[in-house]
Amino acid sequence: MVACGAIARHVSEIVGRRGWPVDVHPLPPLLHNHPERIAPAVEKAIGELRGRYAAIAVGYADCGSYGALDEVCARSGVARLPGAHCYDVFAGTERMRELLAAEPGTYLLTDYLALSFDRSVVVELGLDRYPELHTEYFRHYRRVVWLSQHPTTRTRAAAERAAAYLRLPLEEIVVGDRLLEQALTELVAL
Repeated sequence: MVACGAIARHVSEIVGRRGWPVDVHPLPPLLHNHPERIAPAVEKAIGELRGRYAAIAVGYADCGSYGALDEVCARSGVARLPGAHCYDVFAGTERMRELLAAEPGTYLLTDYLALSFDRSVVVELGLDRYPELHTEYFRHYRRVVWLSQHPTTRTRAAAERAAAYLRLPLEEIVVGDRLLEQALTELVAL
């Protein structure tokens, strides 16, 4: 399975728990800062893995590729996780629709994003070098919703730090990885 590095740990845990004969090949999670690079990176990984495995699957949702990842999957004859992004995979499409309809200015965190916020957001957006951009980047957000998969003291503290950095209230919704496991079960069965 070619997996997004932001969910690869969860995918590996589920694979191990279920005892599936699946190898997880994570791609760099920072590809999300350049979603136009996701589909080419997945296509390259599929090409490199062909011949080594009887079947290949893609552990990504669309992730901002605007259909480019679906085109790669169709050309390659592989399936991917459902949804527009990993938030759908963890919380469900309908729940995400409701959350964003209730407050369009919602900044979303997963466990991975909470723990990597400084690197993935602050450094990657240049806010460590240009802190004056903070207001421009985040002025339309009204809240942070942490979709926690495995809440721990460490992850909760990281989510609280991210929300404090954003100067927004934090809400936690424990989603676990049940929906990811269900989607992976369907993907592995194909």
